[in-house]
Amino acid sequence: MPVSDIAAAEIVETVPSALIVLDRNLIITSANRAFYQTFRTNAAETEGCLIYNLGNRQWDIPALRTLLESVIPHRASVEGFEVEHDFPTIGTRTMLVNARKIFRAGDHDGFILLAIEDVSEERAARKESTRNWLLTKSIVDTIRDPLVVLENDMTIVTASKAFLTIFGITQAEAYGRRVSELGQHQWDVPALRHLMEKVLPEDKPIENFEIEDNFPVLGRRVFNLNARKISQPGNHAHRILLVFEDITDRKQRERDAQMLTNEISHRIKNNLQIVVGLIAYEIKWAVAASVPGLKAMQARIGAIADLYGLLSHTSRGGAVALDAYLQEIAKSMSAGLLGVQSGIAISVNAAPIEIDPDRAVPFGLLVNELATNAIKHAFPAGKGHLTLSVEKIGTEIELTVADDGIGIKDSVAAKLPEKRGSDYVAIFVRQLGGTIVKTSSEGNGTVMKIRFPLLLIPSGDAEPLAA
Repeated sequence: MPVSDIAAAEIVETVPSALIVLDRNLIITSANRAFYQTFRTNAAETEGCLIYNLGNRQWDIPALRTLLESVIPHRASVEGFEVEHDFPTIGTRTMLVNARKIFRAGDHDGFILLAIEDVSEERAARKESTRNWLLTKSIVDTIRDPLVVLENDMTIVTASKAFLTIFGITQAEAYGRRVSELGQHQWDVPALRHLMEKVLPEDKPIENFEIEDNFPVLGRRVFNLNARKISQPGNHAHRILLVFEDITDRKQRERDAQMLTNEISHRIKNNLQIVVGLIAYEIKWAVAASVPGLKAMQARIGAIADLYGLLSHTSRGGAVALDAYLQEIAKSMSAGLLGVQSGIAISVNAAPIEIDPDRAVPFGLLVNELATNAIKHAFPAGKGHLTLSVEKIGTEIELTVADDGIGIKDSVAAKLPEKRGSDYVAIFVRQLGGTIVKTSSEGNGTVMKIRFPLLLIPSGDAEPLAA
């Protein structure tokens, strides 16, 4: 065998695709190992056989006859000729055939080299992908909320009918464009740019990303955006599913409800302040023995009024900021209980912690009770400093009321006529679901620490105040 033929034979055996060589009469003269393995045959059954008779005539395929008898005679080569057939030995397969005429010196008839590539799995995967995509589009078009599918570069692959209706565009006009480029660039808003550029590239779903802006066509709207990456098994390409939920009407209802709540809280505060004023009037004419009790009641009602005053200005759905609440209580006590000429100062050292409004009332009453007791007993000379503090300790809130007064010995505390005040403290602590964790009383002051859960823990009915 000539050296060139040996080299050619080595090349044929090295190629991973199935190769066969046909003479001008379409008789198989040779085939490579890949051909024998793919079609489960051997050289003895193959060489010298008319290609149509190969393997119980399983190669007698109309498409292959067209290629060999009609196309090849008029062309030197054919690329990507697809043949699909049900082969008895290997089942239904899709073959991609490349053919080329080969001529040797002095040989005018030449040979035909066929390279056969089995692309059945690739074609099946493509069909499956197409079916899945059609199913996805059907789902997308069924969803009432505006929805788009994006490539990694944030260009639109497809969009739901609801989305297209918003912009008044067609699927063809949306395809390949960025969301921010649609319409009159009405979606080119800072919040959406932040979502697209910073949030979505991270490999995690986005839930309830809220944007609110003025849109030229839609007006002032509020949207909730939900997004997640989607991919198919075995496919490294990712796409992004982005759903726009128009919550403008719901948001407006929430704002209207909040305004109504704030208005009601404001009116309650005004009514409580009227009660505080009436008590102040009664104090002027009350006998001396009744004044302390009336002032204590005035301070308690004032603490509740401060809470409703705070709620009337909040827009956080009713959550109460304890730092602001303590400031209001301190201000009210300084103005009402102590007076302008008092030598007792009240300061607040509070972390920005919020609690639910249900527990804000007993919290304010507790602070008022502890502070009132300190003012009454810690400063006989009428001078001193009282500190109200809150901080987060793990999953609890710690309230501290500390003074730099004379301190109270246990033996003295047991004889105090204000035992009723300590009953109130115990009741308020239980309503908060808390415990007294530290009480220290020395010559340089008294410290009271109380802890209660940061989150509201459902319990039975609140304990009523002792009679």
